[in-house]
Amino acid sequence: MTGVIVFAHGSRDPLWRKPMEAVAEAIRLRQPQTQVSCAYLELCDPDLPTAVQQMVETGVRHIRVLPAFLGVGLHARQDLPELVKSLRQTFPEVAFDLLSTAGEDPRVIALLAEL
Repeated sequence: MTGVIVFAHGSRDPLWRKPMEAVAEAIRLRQPQTQVSCAYLELCDPDLPTAVQQMVETGVRHIRVLPAFLGVGLHARQDLPELVKSLRQTFPEVAFDLLSTAGEDPRVIALLAEL
């Protein structure tokens, strides 16, 4: 079974999460056989290890992590790869794909330019 985790920075403001949750819901609608959740680096729950644990407990053995960052700063270049490296050690039975940040995708760039 496959899972997708939409990973974002996090905020104390509950309204901040709405776009991340909308992305997760859109993935669910397009891929109903895939488990989808959100996870956050800080300031709100769940964090990435918790989201992974929840998926693993339901039988997910392939997890794609989608970084919902427009910029490729230290969180995307250092913090997230380190988190995924640690998760690979904690869950050796799970295949992890760390996708490129959303802001690196030419389709996102083109859409933002169009907007």
